[in-house]
Amino acid sequence: MRLKNRSLLIIRALLLYLLSLFLAGLLIFLPAGSLKFWNGWLFMGVLFISMFCVLIYLLAKDPDLLAKRLKTKEKEKTQKIYLILSIIFLLFTFIMPGLDFRFNWSDVPLSVVLISTLIMMSGYLMFFIVMKQNTYASRVIEIQDEQRLIDTGLYSFVRHPMYLGATILYGFAPLVLGSFYALIPMVFFPVLLIIRIKNEEKVLVNGLKGYDEYMKKVKYRLFPFIW
Repeated sequence: MRLKNRSLLIIRALLLYLLSLFLAGLLIFLPAGSLKFWNGWLFMGVLFISMFCVLIYLLAKDPDLLAKRLKTKEKEKTQKIYLILSIIFLLFTFIMPGLDFRFNWSDVPLSVVLISTLIMMSGYLMFFIVMKQNTYASRVIEIQDEQRLIDTGLYSFVRHPMYLGATILYGFAPLVLGSFYALIPMVFFPVLLIIRIKNEEKVLVNGLKGYDEYMKKVKYRLFPFIW
């Protein structure tokens, strides 16, 4: 990547990172009505410190992948619908814990919060490992120039390990945020991922050489031994 393009990528990545940090803070602390919402600080620390470390790694080791991860414009109609619905459900998921804290709805034990934090971190670690194993892991559904099939590492267990990592990460986020009620909207997240995966695999079968054979080799799409 040329120096000018790398500089623009760094600026764009940092701006999006800071914007995400700001918006997440608003969604979490504004409904809480207080900065004393310690679960919010725990969640923000785990997520955004991990995110920053991955950002630095990609800038140093794989800036092309970082550029792909910054894409947001989907080409597939189904994926556009998925994106809108997932944003809506995630908004509810992250607004709910602040309200829960303000009105004392839930009483999540500290042990559950801490265990959930470790599990959430493992989800992000899986997310990172997938990016190391698959440099074609774009955010949007597309067939890239000279893209080749990845069937080793985590891809030898499930066909979409990045989505599995995201499910673990976001699935346990409500408990890290100290809210049982926030688990309700989160239930819809795996359902939306299933819709996304079915559409994505149609694109991959039609455009990526060897993907149909890979589907026969690795049976499970998202959840090992389940689906």
